[in-house]
Amino acid sequence: MRLMTLPGVFRPHSDSLLLAEHLREAVEPGASVADVCTGSGVLAVTAACSGAGTVVAIDVSRRAVLTTWINARLNRVSIRARRGDLFAPLDGERFDLIVSNPPYVPAADDALPTRGRARAWDAGRDGRALLDRICAQVPARLRPGGSVLLVHSSVCDADRTVEMLSGGGLDAEVLVRSRGPLGPLLRDRSATLEQRGLLSPDAREEELVLIRGRQLGFGEAEP
Repeated sequence: MRLMTLPGVFRPHSDSLLLAEHLREAVEPGASVADVCTGSGVLAVTAACSGAGTVVAIDVSRRAVLTTWINARLNRVSIRARRGDLFAPLDGERFDLIVSNPPYVPAADDALPTRGRARAWDAGRDGRALLDRICAQVPARLRPGGSVLLVHSSVCDADRTVEMLSGGGLDAEVLVRSRGPLGPLLRDRSATLEQRGLLSPDAREEELVLIRGRQLGFGEAEP
């Protein structure tokens, strides 16, 4: 895959690469896919290259939308890149698969940045300003039998994500836990996160968690 990022657009890191790996296996031929908080478009391009029939990529950043459009051209795939807040640009569309690696780094306060690179990672005091909204809205955006794949840090409470998706009627579970060293942003904020109880004292590692929520198909019974 060929990939570039314009200045100010966050380059894919281990969390996006973890999600991309499982996305390749999850995409059915001809499936409709939405990538929410697309950033560089790496997940949207992965879906298109894996056989998806329709791919829509959404981001609030103009530069991210333009980067996604460029990366689609570089990889000779068709992607509808849209600018807007989460699902707002999608009208009433529903999808077979929705993927998202949203901003999830706990910040100084709950006011989300409206410009600058921090918009790609700052997500309120508990890191869930966008995650909670996605979890609440995503069930209505899935077709019967459709799934959502979300990735974020264990610092942001994976159990809460599973509970919210389950509360929305999805069959939700943690698919993968991948342990590794704290990223630079979390390291820089470790003292504050310890004070808030989001990080254990002297923690040097975090888990990336990949969570799936599945909408039941017609005729399926709840597990």
